[in-house]
Amino acid sequence: MTESQSQSQPQSRPAYPTALGASDPETITLLGHDLARDIMGSVGFGELAFWLATQRRPSPGETRVFDAVLAALADHGFTPTAIVTRLTYLSAPDSVQGALAAGLLGGGSRFLGVTEDTGRFLHDVLASLKGDLPSDEAGWDAVALRTVRERRAAGEFVPGLGHHVHKEVDPRTPRLMRIATEEGLFGPHLSLFAAIGRVHPAVLGKTLPLNGAGVCGAALADLGLPLPLLRGFALLARTAGLIGQLAEELRHPVARDVFLSVDLNNTAIPPDPFVPDPLSDAGGEG
Repeated sequence: MTESQSQSQPQSRPAYPTALGASDPETITLLGHDLARDIMGSVGFGELAFWLATQRRPSPGETRVFDAVLAALADHGFTPTAIVTRLTYLSAPDSVQGALAAGLLGGGSRFLGVTEDTGRFLHDVLASLKGDLPSDEAGWDAVALRTVRERRAAGEFVPGLGHHVHKEVDPRTPRLMRIATEEGLFGPHLSLFAAIGRVHPAVLGKTLPLNGAGVCGAALADLGLPLPLLRGFALLARTAGLIGQLAEELRHPVARDVFLSVDLNNTAIPPDPFVPDPLSDAGGEG
């Protein structure tokens, strides 16, 4: 084929399909709707976030539960995510995005990540059950009792159980359960989570609260949201809280006091060299 023939052949163009946002010189479409005409001023942000993640518009009840989750996770005081956001802004006030990112990067297994951990854990337990799911509290209690016993025997914690501040009841938990019940969305994940709250004292010998992050994970899983994105929804909620933290820091700053409290009160100690664990002697002859 000559160069002129090659140039005359139609060139295939790459295709990148998406049902999300697209635009042309006159319009912007989102999820198949005209953004300016159909969505702006008509669809709330929580509803839109759910819609974007699932590509189906949530019902009013689903939106109410989802919004309640976002509210529950938005802010919980001077947690590490809030403190690091304020300190990063103190260090780099020209980078609001850096301060917000610093706080969001702290959403791990101890703060915020519990939402995803609990949702995944409950889902795995439910997926492992044979036959029909329980239909009453006694049935759920039996599943929960077996689950807690297995976790204890394995030396593992039950995600969503316990809280560093709320030692008896996390006030977010009964409220979110009530909202889900009112909307007919108290599904199997919440049912199992509630049962864990009832039976764990008999196994652990102490009573721990079902925490807010955990109940949010159960509620999100019952809404049918993608399990790999559960932490993302927690981070979405916390973004609003971190913006609030920065807004307050601008008017009533505390980050410098936090920094100076540590900097002016550190104590020099002798070096404490790291000593690696000894290698096992169980290996074969070399």
